[in-house]
Amino acid sequence: MRIGLPASETLQGGFLKALVLTVLFSVFMFQLLRTVGLRAFSMASETYLSGTHSAAFVTCPNDTVARDLARGIVEKKLAACVNIVPAIKSIYEWQGKIEEDNEVLLMIKTRSSKVSALAEYVRSNHPYEVAEVISLPIEQGNPPYLKWIGDVVPE
Repeated sequence: MRIGLPASETLQGGFLKALVLTVLFSVFMFQLLRTVGLRAFSMASETYLSGTHSAAFVTCPNDTVARDLARGIVEKKLAACVNIVPAIKSIYEWQGKIEEDNEVLLMIKTRSSKVSALAEYVRSNHPYEVAEVISLPIEQGNPPYLKWIGDVVPE
């Protein structure tokens, strides 16, 4: 009998429990830890976390609708910048017929977390029955520009 020292089986059992708990915690918390770690690293090093921002695209029937939507989007802080690209030609199927129209394209730079609110705003203010709102995550870019988007568009 040892006085004051636990049996070796108890030490091994405690070690195994701690190991299992650590592994389980790591597996379940991996995504959270990864996201928090990447964000902290991004803030500390002023680098960009891929996918934080998105480029969204909306087509409009004319310049007036495009300008009104673009101004409203920026004023409501749903985006930092909206480029208006005039004179695009769209060919698409609508209600069983092939259509061809002149349109205006909005190229919108925003936070990925704002895309749903942006889409809702466009649906509420766009004359089309089915407004086009699509987005792609921004993987890379000019760091000062990407920082500016984050500064202008609140989370």
